[in-house]
Amino acid sequence: MDGDPVVEPELDSFSLTFPLPYRVAFIVVLAVWGWGLNLHFLHIRKIDVPSLIRYPGRSSPAQLPHHHSTYRLATLLSLSSVLSISIFWFCADHDAKRVIDYDWIPMTNLAVTAALFVLPLRRLSVSHSGRRRLLATLRRVSVGGLAEAKDGKFGDILLADVLTSYARVIGDLFICLCMFFTRNGSATDRPDRGCGGIFLVPLLLAIPNAIRLRQCLIEYMRVRNSPFKESTGWGGQHLANAAKYSTAFPVIILNAMLRNANINGTPTTSLYRAWIFASLLNSLYSFYWDVAKDWDLTLFAGPQERNSPDHPFGLRRRLLIHKPMVYYFVIALDLALRCTWMIKLQPYLNTISDLESSIFLIQFFEVFRRWVWIFFRVETEWIRNTSTGLGVDDILMNNFNTRDEDEGYQD
Repeated sequence: MDGDPVVEPELDSFSLTFPLPYRVAFIVVLAVWGWGLNLHFLHIRKIDVPSLIRYPGRSSPAQLPHHHSTYRLATLLSLSSVLSISIFWFCADHDAKRVIDYDWIPMTNLAVTAALFVLPLRRLSVSHSGRRRLLATLRRVSVGGLAEAKDGKFGDILLADVLTSYARVIGDLFICLCMFFTRNGSATDRPDRGCGGIFLVPLLLAIPNAIRLRQCLIEYMRVRNSPFKESTGWGGQHLANAAKYSTAFPVIILNAMLRNANINGTPTTSLYRAWIFASLLNSLYSFYWDVAKDWDLTLFAGPQERNSPDHPFGLRRRLLIHKPMVYYFVIALDLALRCTWMIKLQPYLNTISDLESSIFLIQFFEVFRRWVWIFFRVETEWIRNTSTGLGVDDILMNNFNTRDEDEGYQD
């Protein structure tokens, strides 16, 4: 994560063609397509995602799989955006003044995009139950809530983790609205990343990580209050996970301070070094957690476990997604995309990284990284549940129901 850079003072060619509201809509639509591809591929791999997130399955084999409904919604959203941007291009004709004057067209598209998530669309063969479930989960997650395992806790965690990758997109959405409703402002003008004050956008960027931190603390308290600690542990892993999300806050704060220092012409070396240290800690800690905890790979385990003959080096015994080489590639990709902020350390790339096109590209890379992450996170949860027949939360529930303290589990 690299905060809110100071962008170029005038509309560049990229912003004339692809204004900020369309970029926000594009990444939102991309998320729907990505989720459909997640569901589709995992369905092919015989991984039942709906059962993991406690979403009702199909009542008969004749019904279409869940990813078909997701594809229909994604297609509808795409058609709406393509129509809108075509009208905008025709009206604006790549003229800066017209681009600014016709900002109501892309803002209308954002409103339509939001409406398509809410309105019943059964006549268009788009299921309303899935969108209703998404909105209900989003409402619960948005205040740091976390469902019980039987009510879809894993789905809450997935959505909250996705929101951390969409933090910059959420910030850009606020900037669009702020500029649109500001007197004499325009949502398609040069993005004012200080709109609303110097603290408001950084605060918005911090909210998704604060949500996940609170969820981790909720999990910790549930374990601590459980009478079956011998089966579920003392909850230390949840505290370590909470600490991981807390490392994002210094990065956001230092980014905001650096941005303001650059605007005022008073940057300091100590502030810059602190930002580098905080960013490195956040990236490496998050990368370690992705590999060792979210994906249950043994790359960072002890030599005996890492080199076990039961599985490829640094991986695990059951690999459901693809061949081992794919896992090694994804590990390297995850590390590289976790460290995209490092381009700002190169003097000849620092200016490029502040361009609107570069900011958008970094956002896209983070969304892409999260999309890849979902495949392996869901695979891991499926293995945890099918290897023993019970995951940690299922065991906790089973202990309450049967009082059998000898039930096995996989943490």
